Amino acid sequence: MGTLSVLIVGTYVPRHDGLATFAHDLRRALTQQEGVRARVIAIDPPGESLRYSRNVVGRIQQGRRESFERAADIARQMRSDVISIQHEFGLWGIWRQELEADFTQSFIEAVSSGPRAIPIVPTLHTIRPSPSEPERDVLRGIVEGSSATVVMARTGAMILADDYGISPATVARIPHGVPLVSKLPRRHFKRELGLAGRTIISTLGLLDPRKGIEYAIRAMSSLVETHPEALYLVAGETHPTYRRTLGEQYRNELLDLVTELGLSDNVRFVNQYLTDQEMVDYLQASDIYLTPYLDRNQITSGTLAFAVGTGKAVVSTPNFHATEALAEGRGLLAEMRSSESIAHCLLLLLDDPDRRRAMERGMAEYGRQDAWPLVGERYVELFRRVAAGEPIDDFLALEPEAVTP
Repeated sequence: MGTLSVLIVGTYVPRHDGLATFAHDLRRALTQQEGVRARVIAIDPPGESLRYSRNVVGRIQQGRRESFERAADIARQMRSDVISIQHEFGLWGIWRQELEADFTQSFIEAVSSGPRAIPIVPTLHTIRPSPSEPERDVLRGIVEGSSATVVMARTGAMILADDYGISPATVARIPHGVPLVSKLPRRHFKRELGLAGRTIISTLGLLDPRKGIEYAIRAMSSLVETHPEALYLVAGETHPTYRRTLGEQYRNELLDLVTELGLSDNVRFVNQYLTDQEMVDYLQASDIYLTPYLDRNQITSGTLAFAVGTGKAVVSTPNFHATEALAEGRGLLAEMRSSESIAHCLLLLLDDPDRRRAMERGMAEYGRQDAWPLVGERYVELFRRVAAGEPIDDFLALEPEAVTP
C-alpha cells in the first residue's frame, strides 16, 4: 500500500472557528495512520494574514475570487491523491443576507479536470433545507463535481436528496470526530477547574446571538430555588466575525441579564478560546450539556459532537444535529426560544440522577465510534477508495433505493 497524499482546503488553526479546529484535527488523525501525508491550503479571514505551521503550503484570502484561482494552481502542483474540501457557505464565497457568490465549483473544475485530475471529496459543514435556487445550484454542482461527498449526520444526506435532488449514491456519512477522553471521575475535573461542589450545566464554544444563551439564563431562575448548587457555565470567546462588527455587545447584554435576575452565583462566563483539550475537560466536569441554539436548520455542531463523544446527558433545542443525536432516549429536546421548556427538561434530569446516568450510558455507547482515531481510519479508507476509483458502497449515508430524489 503506497503513501496516500491528502490536501485539505479550508480554515485552519490558529484561526478561531469550528472548521479550523476540525481541519486541524482531521489532518492530525489522517497522519496518525500509516502511510498518509496531509497538507493544508488555509483560508485567511478577510483582510488578515495568519501565521501557520509548516503543514500549510498555501493560503487563500477569504472573499477574493482570484485568491481561490491561485490556490487551485497550487493544488494542481501539489499532485495530491485526494483534495479534502471543508465547505461552508460564505467561507467559499460571498454571503451577506443571502448567497451572492460561491467559488467552490470553479475550484473543483480547475483541479479535477485535465490530464492531472485530482479527485475531490468535500465535507459539507452546512446544508440548508429549503434552499434558495442559487444555494441549490451551488451545492448540487459541488456534489456532482466530486468523487464522493461527506456528511456528518444521516439527516444531511436526507436533506440533500429531498431538497437538492442529489442522489445519495456518492454521499458518505462519517461522524464529526472527538478527542479521546481520560477515564477519570467527574469530581476530578470539577476540582481541577475550581467547580467542586457544584452541579454543572454547560454551553461551550464561540459566543454569538445564534446560541440563544439568554433563554438558558432565564431558565436558571426556575432551577435555583430547588437546586441552589446548580451553575450554568458559558465557556468560549465571542465569535470573531461578530466581534469585528459589534464587539462584546451580546456578552454584555447577557451579563446585564444575569445581574437583573440575581443569578451571579449561578451563571459564570469564561471568556477565552477553548482548545480541544479544554473543551473536553469542561465537558467531563459537566453534569448536563445544554445547546439552546436558535437555528432549527443547524446540521452540525462541533461542541455537541464533543458532548456526544464524552457521553454527556444533553438538553437541546430541536435542530437537525440534536434531533438525530438525542434520539432513542439519549437526551431531551426543549422547545425553541422557550426558557420554560429548557427549565422543564433540566429539572427532569436534575431531579432524577438515575435517568441522567442512563442517558450518559446511552450517549457513550452511541458516540463510541466518534473518537478521532476511528474517524481518521474511516476518512483514510474513503480517500484510498476514491483515489483508486473504487466503489464506496459501505460508506453510504442512505440506501439508494430508500430515497427518491
